[in-house]
Amino acid sequence: MRFLIMALGSRGDVIPYATLGKALRAAGHRVRVATFEGFAPLIAAHSLDFHPVRGDMQAILNSSSGHALLESRANPLRMARAIHRSIGALAESFARDLYAPALWDTEVLISQLPGGLYGCDLAEKLDIPLFAAAVMPLAPSRHYPNLAFPTRFSFIPGYNRFTHWLAYQLVWQIYRPTANRWRKRSLGLPNAPMGGYSRWMEQRPVPVLNGFSAHAAPRPPDWGAHIHVTGYWFPEEKHEQPPDDLRRFSEAGPPPVFIGFGSMTVRDPARTTGVVLEAIRRSGRRAVLHAGWAGIGQRELPAEVFRIEYAPYGWLFPRMAAVVHHGGAGTTAFGMRSGVPCIVVPFLFDQYYWGRRVAALGAGPRPIPFARLSAERLAEAIRVATTDAPMRQRAKALGEKVRAEGGVQQAVEIVHRYVA
Repeated sequence: MRFLIMALGSRGDVIPYATLGKALRAAGHRVRVATFEGFAPLIAAHSLDFHPVRGDMQAILNSSSGHALLESRANPLRMARAIHRSIGALAESFARDLYAPALWDTEVLISQLPGGLYGCDLAEKLDIPLFAAAVMPLAPSRHYPNLAFPTRFSFIPGYNRFTHWLAYQLVWQIYRPTANRWRKRSLGLPNAPMGGYSRWMEQRPVPVLNGFSAHAAPRPPDWGAHIHVTGYWFPEEKHEQPPDDLRRFSEAGPPPVFIGFGSMTVRDPARTTGVVLEAIRRSGRRAVLHAGWAGIGQRELPAEVFRIEYAPYGWLFPRMAAVVHHGGAGTTAFGMRSGVPCIVVPFLFDQYYWGRRVAALGAGPRPIPFARLSAERLAEAIRVATTDAPMRQRAKALGEKVRAEGGVQQAVEIVHRYVA
């Protein structure tokens, strides 16, 4: 069959979907991935067809509106305004790029875009099956709030369910005018429902593929049978080879600590670098410092700190004494699979959730929000993560469970059951 996977975001957001696409291709299907144009080499490396979507997530996050998004922390209203100023500006180009004759040659659509955005429209136009997909728990539930909202009000009756509706509306109403113009002018369809597609997706119901582990995020009891938790979608390990100099550094002494914030950007990389280096000095540990999109470590570094631009997490993390990261869904997955304690430094949205989950599972210390990051707090967290024997054992046990799941194959089997 001919599959189209729609996935927009950072590299860490796109990799799980490229991995799923590769598994579908290995099962005999033709797979095309629609994602940002800068990810063409990534998609080609997975031997998948590529459809470019204009946009550069790194440039967006490095802009003033992008910094406002990253600094919105756990405030959903500030986050919605920042989305409108940053990603919302691409709404028209998304619609144009997702209306192309190449995409019409599709029999099954898998969409990562939240709430059925653009995916429901294309599936309706082409009259094909639609799968929603996520690497974090976004499906509504009365047992937890939307990830953008605080948990401290969950005792209020109806609060949790209401936050899912409100979060969807805050985003949908940004895109609704563009979506309706696209539906009428390009797709020849009537206007979308005023409230969006969420109720339609629940009533149909549209199957949901959740590419995370039930050991990391327990399945709430009110999710229907159409919502599937498959386990993480990890790329094949056999292709992951580190640079020689990184291998030599990792083997030249005690296991170092990894520190990196992935696709997050910061206003003052020099200051962040100073905080991180002081924390490393206080901890007395060696460290691998990932520059990432924040560009940290752009200065002369002490001998016990090794800076990298990129390294395969699947190879690197298990060789570390602890892993300090921003709590993105993909990085958290690799951190949990590694079997070593993780210290989460969240910036926004689901990163706070994953930080709480790591701590609740006893696989790492309490998260340190980036806005409160200091050398003292980070050094103490590193001390705990590298010396607390029960914590290290719990992290090891969690890694064994996550590695045993085979999530991507489970996802392929579920897709086959629906489209057989």
